[in-house]
Amino acid sequence: MENWITDFMNDWGYFGIFLLIALENIFPPIPSEVILTFGGFMTTQTDMSIWGVIVASTLGSVAGAAVLYAIGAVMKQERMERLIEKYGKWLRLKKEDVGKAYGWFDRFGKWAVFLCRLVPLVRSLISIPAGSVRMNLFSFLLLTTVGSLLWNTILTYIGSAVGESWESVVGQMDVFSNVVYVIIGVLVIGGTAFFFWKRSKSVKSGS
Repeated sequence: MENWITDFMNDWGYFGIFLLIALENIFPPIPSEVILTFGGFMTTQTDMSIWGVIVASTLGSVAGAAVLYAIGAVMKQERMERLIEKYGKWLRLKKEDVGKAYGWFDRFGKWAVFLCRLVPLVRSLISIPAGSVRMNLFSFLLLTTVGSLLWNTILTYIGSAVGESWESVVGQMDVFSNVVYVIIGVLVIGGTAFFFWKRSKSVKSGS
């Protein structure tokens, strides 16, 4: 698959990046890590610019996420899980992946749309529960754009920096995902502790 992706990008440039990233959002097994890091590498070998790659990939991310939002708006979790259970092997998805996306949304609300854009696989699926609850479309598109912009910028710059070693980055993405999980966990614990500290302080001052 990697060879097909890189050949397609070589032939179609920015439009190829836009299309592949849009498809990656709809079909998560297409690895955005390959698209973005190779796109970064291409900026060192062609007249493509880093910000051109970032803009094209971010537009693709938002377009793909909008499609999944629409799917979520007409398809409930149970039906989606049944479909994944039946056809997920073709997409290398499991029913649990859908449950994980809904779990993230239940826990973090609309901010899950932003946070999950930094986590491989879940970054695409999070659009489905957002559509299911009919999250405000403007907020959804804004948070998707900001999260996607951050993710795309990081990987594009990494691909540009490492040059011909861009493929080595793909193998390190599991480590990156674990780091993101830890950071989010620390933020949640810290936020919860701050909430209860502030609440206890207001109770004492009111008594």
